[in-house]
Amino acid sequence: MSEGSPSKATPSPGSTPELREHVYDGIQEYDQKLPNWWLWTFYLAIIGFFVWWLMYYSAGWFEKDGIGVDAKIAEINEKKAKELEAMMATLDDAVLWKMSRNPLITAKGQATFEVTCVACHGKDLSATMGGAKLTGLPLNDTEWKYGANPMDIFKIVSKGSPDVTKGMIAWEPSLGPAKVAEVVAYVLSYHQPPEGVEVK
Repeated sequence: MSEGSPSKATPSPGSTPELREHVYDGIQEYDQKLPNWWLWTFYLAIIGFFVWWLMYYSAGWFEKDGIGVDAKIAEINEKKAKELEAMMATLDDAVLWKMSRNPLITAKGQATFEVTCVACHGKDLSATMGGAKLTGLPLNDTEWKYGANPMDIFKIVSKGSPDVTKGMIAWEPSLGPAKVAEVVAYVLSYHQPPEGVEVK
């Protein structure tokens, strides 16, 4: 079709379609009013948005996203605090030693350890990797810098090393007390409990 010779569309019965004056690529466009149902949908959408905007930002009928997020974070923190309180009420050296002899618990602790602790303490807890010395202390020997009791280890993992310039960071905020206890149980699985401690 050559430019300048517009295509002619057959009008529907009872209508007289109007064409725009300009021609582009041999095509003329109809200059018709949009259907009323489409126009009213469009107008109602604009009115609805304006009403919602007033209700949300001016009248305060809806909760802001930031307030909802802050409330959810506070709820999570409260849940973690209760979880820690409940665990600490029953957790002691004997319980951690028993956990260290439970393969299901130590498997969970190993999975967490291999994600968060391997870089500093090594996969075999020797603080070495490929013959190179890592930044952490070995955890598979009998020397403990800040106490050898299970609860001492739990405290170090949870709260971090007393020497913040050289020691470990606090893992409780990111892991939670349950996972910390599992990691400690995994570390203790490399050791033998003292005499008189029942681990069965």
